[in-house]
Amino acid sequence: MSEERALTKGQIIEYVAGRLGIKKVEARMFLDDLAAYTAQEVRRSGQFSLPGFGKLVLSHRKARIGRNPQTGEPIEIKARTTVKFRLAKSIKDAVLPDQG
Repeated sequence: MSEERALTKGQIIEYVAGRLGIKKVEARMFLDDLAAYTAQEVRRSGQFSLPGFGKLVLSHRKARIGRNPQTGEPIEIKARTTVKFRLAKSIKDAVLPDQG
């Protein structure tokens, strides 16, 4: 695989503005508002779904015992809440079509 760089926020804004025929400022506002609304909804309900793209979900990890990789000594890992992203099936199928 080649060493291609990920798209920057500016490149995404430029793409959205071009596709929708709007100003870059408006495209930036849209993306910023979508990100803020997504965070608000995940905090409120524990999940946010963007149909055809995927779903952000709060995930609760239990406390557990792990190992220090340098010493092998057992360490306590505290319980925590994280956010996971679950990709929509349509995106998975488009990116990885032969892994059905």
